[in-house]
Amino acid sequence: MADRAAFWNRIAEKYAASPISDEAAYQRKLALTRARMTPETEALEFGCGTGGTARLHAPHVRSYRATDFSPAMIEIAKGKGPVPDNLTFEVACFDDMPLDVDSLDMVLGLSILHLVPDPDATIAKAFRVLRPGGYFVTSTACLGHMWPLKLLVPLGKALGRLPHLCFFSADALRDKMRRAGFEIEEDWQPKKGAALFLIAKKPG
Repeated sequence: MADRAAFWNRIAEKYAASPISDEAAYQRKLALTRARMTPETEALEFGCGTGGTARLHAPHVRSYRATDFSPAMIEIAKGKGPVPDNLTFEVACFDDMPLDVDSLDMVLGLSILHLVPDPDATIAKAFRVLRPGGYFVTSTACLGHMWPLKLLVPLGKALGRLPHLCFFSADALRDKMRRAGFEIEEDWQPKKGAALFLIAKKPG
């Protein structure tokens, strides 16, 4: 995990200072997510970065656990101001976390599925830990069409200029969700080439 975190630790300050690229799309994603939240919701976000989305969602749920494998990202997240009692920030990797089956109402993985070593395994774990009727909320850069970038990744990683990247299409991601057992309730891509926003439900 330390090797994977090195890139993100190095860019954490720059990441924190970067503006949201499409504020209107971001606000719509927040609203669509909150429509599935209740005061009883127990949520976990992995790959939370510097915690901006976690802080916005936490007032709408019972508990919100925000994790990232980058210590620098979590340090910035904690330093943004007082942390509400129902919100926790911690350094952790979702794939390695010991989580009980059927223990959460919502799992959020925003701008992260294309960065994990095994997206299928990550999606399968999200399905396992969700209670029946729970939601997996994702926003994902689908890079399957960007074959020139794929050729550059090994060199970029060796030079510390690129993180690990997975390359799959939007349709492939939808298929991954359905194969894991999810039903897709929201499927939205603001414009061509933008991140694919999905809200997938565990039947129950």
